[in-house]
Amino acid sequence: MPRAAAPLRASSRSVRRHFPSESTPEIHMKSDAGRRSRRSPARASGEVDVEWLYGFHSVREALRARRRRLDRLWIRDGRTGRDEAELVGLAGELGVPVERVDRARLAARFGPEEPVQGVALAAGPLPESTIDDLIGASPRSGNEVLVALDGVEDPQNVGAIARVAESAGAAGLILTERRAPGLTPAVSRAGAGAIEWLPVARVGNLTRSLEAAQAAGFWVLAAEPESGEDLYSMPDATLRGRLVIVLGAEGRGVRPGVLKVADHRVRLPMRGHIESLNVSTAGAILLYEILRRQIRAGIPAGTESP
Repeated sequence: MPRAAAPLRASSRSVRRHFPSESTPEIHMKSDAGRRSRRSPARASGEVDVEWLYGFHSVREALRARRRRLDRLWIRDGRTGRDEAELVGLAGELGVPVERVDRARLAARFGPEEPVQGVALAAGPLPESTIDDLIGASPRSGNEVLVALDGVEDPQNVGAIARVAESAGAAGLILTERRAPGLTPAVSRAGAGAIEWLPVARVGNLTRSLEAAQAAGFWVLAAEPESGEDLYSMPDATLRGRLVIVLGAEGRGVRPGVLKVADHRVRLPMRGHIESLNVSTAGAILLYEILRRQIRAGIPAGTESP
């Protein structure tokens, strides 16, 4: 959708309501050496550029997505179910060594309280994209949606938003260099491995990045409950085309300087006593309403707007 109309503006009050202001492969057995640090086990053992993913979903999606370097898969002794067979099969296809380890070894690596689920994967860091990668590529469908987070620092929230965004077909996630977590195993686990699939760009200046997106043909919609338009009253045309959805941190919301560049501001109607929603919940409602409008208009994934 071309950006022909002049941007819609509203007041610059920050968010306080509704949108938060946040074949079986050969099995190798190796011994761990040195003292393990629960905070950074890879660094404590002298491993360089190694991250340990744990939990079935995070490990499976990393193996399926193949966007990281994949070093070795650990499976706890005695686990022989369907999930473990799937992971062993994926590792075998990729030539990733599989090691059977006991509970004590897992506890030494991750700590006795971590919910490891008996599986862990040593891997390289998840690669990040650039803003140009996200906005400069040829449009896949003319209806790409990007999600930008302004000051959302909690890895649980970022992981949950990544899960919603990837599930709703978003083309990427924009994080800031400050006040945002790294693409850590905690983020992957919180999002059931969605971050393994979703391109992520980290930017130094979110306002300038949004302006660059606008120049590339995106419309910017910022969550702003005090002055935003009711989501369910917005015309279909506003929720089609190339969009960037901006969500703010809990308590602070989208910053005024970021709000100023938004083409539209949007709010969720609230009828109960609770005045706000978690940022991942609000993001889910927004993204799935956009998807609903596209489906209703007969716009399948990968096609241009009519």
